[in-house]
Amino acid sequence: MEHDQARGGSGAAVQAGAVAVLVAANVLNNRLAPRLAPLTSATAVGALLVMARRSGLSWAELGFHQRARGLRIGGALASAVAVSYAAGIAIPATRRFFRDERALSLSRGRAIEEALLQVPVGTVLLEEVGFRGVVHALVARSHGHAAATAVSSALFGLWHVLPAVDMMAANPALSGLASGEAAEPAPSSTTTSAGPATGSTATGSTGSTGSTVPGPSARHVVRVVAGSVVATGLAGVLFTELRRRGGLAAPAMFHVATNSLGYLFARLAPPGRTSPERTPVGKTSASRETRS
Repeated sequence: MEHDQARGGSGAAVQAGAVAVLVAANVLNNRLAPRLAPLTSATAVGALLVMARRSGLSWAELGFHQRARGLRIGGALASAVAVSYAAGIAIPATRRFFRDERALSLSRGRAIEEALLQVPVGTVLLEEVGFRGVVHALVARSHGHAAATAVSSALFGLWHVLPAVDMMAANPALSGLASGEAAEPAPSSTTTSAGPATGSTATGSTGSTGSTVPGPSARHVVRVVAGSVVATGLAGVLFTELRRRGGLAAPAMFHVATNSLGYLFARLAPPGRTSPERTPVGKTSASRETRS
């Protein structure tokens, strides 16, 4: 009995340590050093796996199993994502959800870097190994699969608070969908010979004339963040079920497809109708990469 209590205490300490590593990586990747996300994420993954293995978890418990089956499932889902995105940009009613300024403001080289390096290594590697691998396995060992799914998915939802704040500037249509209300109208800004207005952020922007344009209301911010947390938490449940059926390979391939193909289809989506006196929202804030 004393051995079980000692193991339980050690397990709680490892769980807390894993969450601390994830929090630090989240802040670094979304605020302090976004371009270094692949390095940060790879380092965090290494630390998480060392902690998990030292606590006695096997590679199979961590999700490194059923690779062939996982690749088949993940490949099928990735193909379905590509078909869905193609249909999405072809239909005028849904096309606006793909016009993400974080992707559109990048050069071709930077877009390729995002799709092939930043997303797979800087985002998906850490999120799948961290949440569906290490956190899930640590909780499942002491509390079972259902509790592990609930905890890892809830933490995965909270992981997306910072990306949700940035999404309001980069993709107003999608942020409006996440909040359950119509997207707030884009602030008006006058284009001069020097180019579009600069200095926009998630909380407000300063136009080329120096006047401050109010950002979204506090109510809208709360609704967008809450909606994003709930949506990504539910996505975490889906990813966990994929992990149960095909190891980490299945959700990882699906996850990479949803994110990386977003850069491709954002650039393929035809532009919507815009007023000649308005410029796209979020051009400056789009330079701040977020890890979702």
